[in-house]
Amino acid sequence: MKIESDQLERLRFLARVVQREQKHLLTTDQRVFNEPFTPERASGLADHVDEAERVEAFVSRFGRLQDTLGDKLLPLYLEALGEHLGATIDNLDRAEKLGLIPSSDDWLAMRKLRNQMVHEYIEDSTTLADALQAGHEFVPTLTAVVKAFLTDMRARGWANV
Repeated sequence: MKIESDQLERLRFLARVVQREQKHLLTTDQRVFNEPFTPERASGLADHVDEAERVEAFVSRFGRLQDTLGDKLLPLYLEALGEHLGATIDNLDRAEKLGLIPSSDDWLAMRKLRNQMVHEYIEDSTTLADALQAGHEFVPTLTAVVKAFLTDMRARGWANV
């Protein structure tokens, strides 16, 4: 299949972006999860500005990478393959069939987690701790998705990254 040059450049740009976002997420993940994230750590964030900033960076970077992969790269990728774009769940199911994501259900679970990390932490330190710890456990999944996209792009001759 012949891909248009502007589409190819956009794909390559997004490939570079997800690589950079992944690198930043991994760095922050190591800094936040050098020990398990407990409700006690969560409740102490108001008194520990540096740790609160690291947590905020983790949440932001987790969400940003997931958004770039799922909301920007995936639709463009499917279009480049000649796939018909559908609802988000349909696009995720297609990505799962193509081997780009391990599970559309896991992807949706990550989206829900991100929303918990962003919105619910103010009131409930246990929810925040659980969501952050679960987010940390999904970092290898996001890393695998980046690798799957890049590997597939290289195999198609689309990537120079």
